[in-house]
Amino acid sequence: MIYRIAAQLPESERYNLISQVMRASTSIALNLAEGSTGQSDKEQERFLGMVIRSLLESVACVKLIERRNYINKEDAEALYAFSEKLFAKLTAFKKAVSK
Repeated sequence: MIYRIAAQLPESERYNLISQVMRASTSIALNLAEGSTGQSDKEQERFLGMVIRSLLESVACVKLIERRNYINKEDAEALYAFSEKLFAKLTAFKKAVSK
């Protein structure tokens, strides 16, 4: 969803919002993968913290994109709904690992 939104942004945002939102969203998947490679629970918890921060950064970028009227409200709302579900799952996973 982020890459689809980024593709709609104007060229003037290439080195600002486009780059930032793509890096933040990519970081979600990469840190999740890296944190799940048989490390200690404490290390996995640390990586899950990074994943959650990257998710929140992605949402903040989408808020800026929406405020600048680069995307419509429906696309933004769909992304926020997906992000809320993902945040809840990641938070629960992090809590389970930290016990």
